[in-house]
Amino acid sequence: MEKSSKLLNWGPISLVRRNHGLEHATLNLLSELYPQKPFSGYSDTKGFWIIGDISTDVLFSVVNQALDRLRNGERRLAIHANCGTNFVTSGVVAGTIAWLGTLGNANSFQKKTNRWSYLVVLVTGALIVSRPLGPKVQEKITTSADPLDLVVSQVTRYERQGPTLHRIRTAIPPTPASVQSSEE
Repeated sequence: MEKSSKLLNWGPISLVRRNHGLEHATLNLLSELYPQKPFSGYSDTKGFWIIGDISTDVLFSVVNQALDRLRNGERRLAIHANCGTNFVTSGVVAGTIAWLGTLGNANSFQKKTNRWSYLVVLVTGALIVSRPLGPKVQEKITTSADPLDLVVSQVTRYERQGPTLHRIRTAIPPTPASVQSSEE
């Protein structure tokens, strides 16, 4: 197994990636059910948040449906068009190209101004080229479409001014060997 694969499958990183994939699957299913309602999310090692107005019972059902569908091989659900990974990937590519475009002997304000249109073309090209990279980075690095043994342990609703927050807690059930060793 290569080093990057070991790192991506290491405890906390693996949990975030699996929770991120489940968060995306949940958001994709919510968008199908409620196309006019805005939802967003945020993942961590203990689960994820869903931000948007929805009943807790419906959300609990959708999260479990998302988990089942991921387990049944619907990998596409783990990729979301509005994931921050897409924006960061585009920003890194465009920013790098813009920085490279400023290198050289444009040491006066006039010379830098003359390069402006050149930089706009470079950055626009970089943004176009980077669009398909974001979902690939999600697929390979920031999410996992395989939840493995992840289970939903709790869904908690938080009322506040503005959209409703739900905290979805996930867990990994103990294996029989770890239960046995903890009882000794």
